[in-house]
Amino acid sequence: MDRNSTIGLVLIGLIITVFSVMNQPSEAELKAAQKKEAAAAQKAEKKDKQAKTVAKTPSQSNANNASQVVKKGEITTIGNDELRIELNSKGGMLAGVYLKSYKSYKDFVAQKDNDLCLFEDGDAHNQLVLSTVKGKIYTKSYLFDLVKSTKSKAIYEAHFDQGTIRQTYELKKGHDLSYHIEVLDNKGFILDNTLFNWSADFKKTERLFSEQRRVSTICYNQTESGLDYLSETSSESGVTEENIEWVAFKQSYFSAILHPTQAFAKKGTKFYIQNFGEGHPQAWTHLKGYHATMALEFQNNQASFNWFFGPNDYEVLKSYNSGYDDILNFGWGLFRWINIYAVQPIFNLLIDNGMAIGWAILVLTLILKTILMPVQWKMFVSSVKMRILKPEIDELNAKYPKKEDAMKKQMETMTLYRESGASPLSGCVPMLIQMPILLAVFRFFPAAFELRQKGFLWAEDLSSFDSILDFGFYIPIYGDHISLFTLLMAGTTLAYTYMNSGNMQTPQQPGMPDMRVIMYIFPFMMIFFFNNYSAGLSYYYFISTLLSIVMMVLIKQFFVNEDKLKVKMAERKANNAANPKVKKKSKFQERLEEMQRQQQEMLKNRKK
Repeated sequence: MDRNSTIGLVLIGLIITVFSVMNQPSEAELKAAQKKEAAAAQKAEKKDKQAKTVAKTPSQSNANNASQVVKKGEITTIGNDELRIELNSKGGMLAGVYLKSYKSYKDFVAQKDNDLCLFEDGDAHNQLVLSTVKGKIYTKSYLFDLVKSTKSKAIYEAHFDQGTIRQTYELKKGHDLSYHIEVLDNKGFILDNTLFNWSADFKKTERLFSEQRRVSTICYNQTESGLDYLSETSSESGVTEENIEWVAFKQSYFSAILHPTQAFAKKGTKFYIQNFGEGHPQAWTHLKGYHATMALEFQNNQASFNWFFGPNDYEVLKSYNSGYDDILNFGWGLFRWINIYAVQPIFNLLIDNGMAIGWAILVLTLILKTILMPVQWKMFVSSVKMRILKPEIDELNAKYPKKEDAMKKQMETMTLYRESGASPLSGCVPMLIQMPILLAVFRFFPAAFELRQKGFLWAEDLSSFDSILDFGFYIPIYGDHISLFTLLMAGTTLAYTYMNSGNMQTPQQPGMPDMRVIMYIFPFMMIFFFNNYSAGLSYYYFISTLLSIVMMVLIKQFFVNEDKLKVKMAERKANNAANPKVKKKSKFQERLEEMQRQQQEMLKNRKK
């Protein structure tokens, strides 16, 4: 491996490192988040006091309403094969959501057959904010009558002086809940100014709480600009300049998506994501607080929605043809395209044919490495050529030790490369070709729902870390456990580095870093940065690096004869020297010669 190839590999490591660091909130962000949380807590406390005041003494404008302001309502449950929904007569609102086909990590380990809870009664509310000539009515505080109930449907009504509010919840097949609002006998509601509030505090469901919380946020799809989202690392509020097609309360592996029949109007629509910092009563039980206020568009005194409560599974979200799959963090630009159009289809094909997840990752790695085989071949041949030329390069470095001879040394070095048929870029460029795949996979496995609660070898859950030893205490940066797949990944990377260390040149000038030392440090850095990452990701990198070592050995032993290549390069160099051809100089060579000429003129002027 030549020096440029080494630099390319270091760049890959630095990019991955930067990705990891960027995903961690800075101290400034944490402080800012704490300030926002404190302000939000004060604001919430103020609202709670106001709500309690309203609950005790209804406002004068609504004192004669038939529906009563209540503190507590009755819970009604509806369900289908996938969902169990709890509804509260207080506000006629959605109180709890349970997914029957999934379990929390806690229940998964304990082998308990409990439905996964996204949020329960007390964690969420949805309400209408209705305008009247006398003031506003907040429906979450009023008692709704359950006028009809079946296994999959519930209808609530509340009667006001201005008219009757009817809310209908009906479960469809799968993960969909139909929600319909109707205003009957409207005598005083100003529907043009109606707002719809939806808030939910999602519960912890995964093993690594910090990772689950890190990727949780509010996403919303704008009618013109497409997907946008709030910060994943700190509390943040946001408004939109466009109408909103749908809103998603997203966490690592599950989401709740509200999709209205008529887009939410931009005026009055706003979102807020709240981090639960240390000291918050929900800091260790809930992910974040999701809050959305949307401007509601009524058609003939009616508004309809579809609620999706389900997994962040690419195939499931894609089936809605509404852009729901955009919430999956598969990376941006080229990286996302590679994951969606290459990695994901191959991975799904393997799984759909009954292959276990661990073996599917192995076969996927084999396929990707086979596709990149020509690139690996090119890199290895370039590495061998540079190693053959190393003695002559060292002679040139000894011949031109002075800085003022740098241009001459560079020119003769390029001539040597050209006559021998070698190029330092031929090893670096193939490495750059591999970078998009390396970075795409870095995003794919942590976001792949297929890995959730799927075991392989000693890893009980490939979507989380594979712990072979729990310390019982936390080590800064590293964690509270030892991940074996991470150690194996670092070990194979160290072995691969050692195999290529002979191609790394020692620094020729004082103060220049020794690339060999840097390359040996990199595997140890990986132990710290990947210890808390998905075991599936570490397993992939381990297999990928191991295959690279095997391919290198096979190429060296059976396909590339270094002695023959050395003779061939010598013959080419001799032929070029004996039969020089007039070749058009490249622009780069012309620039080098011009720079050399200018440098010589400057030296002459100094001597004068």
